[in-house]
Amino acid sequence: MGQMLRGCNMSGIEPRASDYYILDDLLNSEERSLRKIVREVMEKEAAPIMVEYWEKAEFPFHIIPKLSSLHVVGGIIKGYGCPGLSMTATAISVIEMARVDASLSSFIVAHSPLAMLTIAKFGSETQKQKYLPSLAQLDTIACWALTEPGYGNDASSLKATATKVNGGWILNGQKRWVGNSTFADVFVLFARNTSTSQINCFIIKKGAPGLRATKIENKVALRIVQNGDILLKNVFVPDEDWMPGVNSFQETNEILAHARVMVASQAVGLSMGVFDACNRYLKERKQFGAPLAAFQINQEKLARMLGNIQGMILVGWRLCKLYESGKMTPGQASLGKAWTSKIARETVSLGRELLGGNGILTDFLVGKAFCDLESIFSYEGSYDVNSLITGREITGIASFKPPLFDKASRL
Repeated sequence: MGQMLRGCNMSGIEPRASDYYILDDLLNSEERSLRKIVREVMEKEAAPIMVEYWEKAEFPFHIIPKLSSLHVVGGIIKGYGCPGLSMTATAISVIEMARVDASLSSFIVAHSPLAMLTIAKFGSETQKQKYLPSLAQLDTIACWALTEPGYGNDASSLKATATKVNGGWILNGQKRWVGNSTFADVFVLFARNTSTSQINCFIIKKGAPGLRATKIENKVALRIVQNGDILLKNVFVPDEDWMPGVNSFQETNEILAHARVMVASQAVGLSMGVFDACNRYLKERKQFGAPLAAFQINQEKLARMLGNIQGMILVGWRLCKLYESGKMTPGQASLGKAWTSKIARETVSLGRELLGGNGILTDFLVGKAFCDLESIFSYEGSYDVNSLITGREITGIASFKPPLFDKASRL
């Protein structure tokens, strides 16, 4: 029994077990084909090694060429060597990655829908031609640096500074929780312009003097992802690497809205993987002379998980269609991310219960996914803050900050 799911190998699991309402019927032929390709590569190449690297908290660099071969990096970006996929196809690729391993899907989300899309939307034509082709092939790796030690959900208050000097800019400050940053070749980094007080964006190359990225240790989620603390000490960025299209936090919000759809897709994929693993496990493991799947309470939990997943899939699919038609609002993206990650949390928790003691072993997909989901629940805006973004949109009232209070009340 211990070998059944060891190494998170999903091969042999019914391909539609968790796709009860048949998502394929909502996809076009190209999207269905891409789904199959990504699933096959992830099951063959990623599934057998993920537990080993998760335990070591190391990144499997040898798998990067396999990810590149999927031709999904760059997602919706057209030209510059990028695939120009539909939003739906991009989300499907993330779902199938996260179904096997959430860390690898996070690696791609940081690199592509965050860093690459920022360059594609707001970079100069020269920057697009210079950076996007190699990033699309994963010949170079990017990270996206917004969050700071004191500013997570309140990212618009960031304190890193950019001061204009002859021929470029001097950047100072700190960033935290930046995925891929310990080995990234390109840093897409946000800082506050000291002259205008507005947020600008810069492209910084690996090895720039004064730039240091150190790994955040002792994580219990997404351990394969190399999150880093970034220190900027008088880092010079030439004018050619200042991104002309970012002059406020509004542009950053555009990228975040897109990314939240991708994070919702991660929650969907991770939940699907857990359900499929549990479904197989309960059929094979016997207690009291019968398969665990024969017990009513276990069937009820499986059905609840399955219902959760179908709702998540349909919300995610609808978000993609809204995006493709130009109708998706920030509040819709935020609600999608908040709701799916909350429902995924319940779903994965039920799966952990169903596996009993084996549910806390990383040898089994469920225990690892249970931990990884905690990170997905929190990043790209917590459940609470994303709910408030939606609340602001439907009421017209912003409720992010508590009432003002005087200095004496702080003491």
